[in-house]
Amino acid sequence: MQEQPKSQEELAQWAKEQFQKANQHLAENGYLFKSVITEESRYLAPFVAVWKISTNDGKLLWVLSGDLPVDYVPADVAADARSALKHFALKWQLKAENIRNQVSNDKTQMDYAALLESRAESLAELEGNDQFWQA
Repeated sequence: MQEQPKSQEELAQWAKEQFQKANQHLAENGYLFKSVITEESRYLAPFVAVWKISTNDGKLLWVLSGDLPVDYVPADVAADARSALKHFALKWQLKAENIRNQVSNDKTQMDYAALLESRAESLAELEGNDQFWQA
């Protein structure tokens, strides 16, 4: 587990690194970044950043980065960052279950399934914490 940033400078650096991870993941998947909709994006360093990103081809995506696998979904699956976290949590629980059902003898895949499950539980807890979502 990463240590929480202590200063505004450390927080800004963490956010910059998470944005770079998110942007790189999108590029690897064929999406070119156009802009971040900052007023809808949220982050809780050093655990998770939820970015609402507009791509060059006009798509809107929710992109997740932090102390977890980088992932993205179309923005229309969730109305806001909180709903996006819930969506990712459910998606990862299903993915972990599918991995377990398909490859029970591959340690790497089983470890990945355990990571997804653990992070899905953390996302669900964060999504359910009203304190984090107060303006």
